[in-house]
Amino acid sequence: MRELQPINQHVLLEMEQEKEEKTASGIIIPDTAKEKPQFAKVVSISGIENPEIAVGDVVFYKDFTGTELDFDGKKYLMMPYADILGKMVETDSI
Repeated sequence: MRELQPINQHVLLEMEQEKEEKTASGIIIPDTAKEKPQFAKVVSISGIENPEIAVGDVVFYKDFTGTELDFDGKKYLMMPYADILGKMVETDSI
């Protein structure tokens, strides 16, 4: 079994698989024309001391950061830990 592990203060995020979109008239909208999502699930973290995120967290990250890659049929984003801006948390409604 192969596994991709980040090093040097990096985080590996799993990107949501994009679905092909078509307009009502049948025109296919390419991925390059779509706005990229800025939320993804943390898959792995390098040896960072006291990280504020954990594997499984959904995080919000900076635009135009990281390196997109395909590995074993899935899309990932490898990015510096410092480029993560926040994480999703569940809160009680008031």
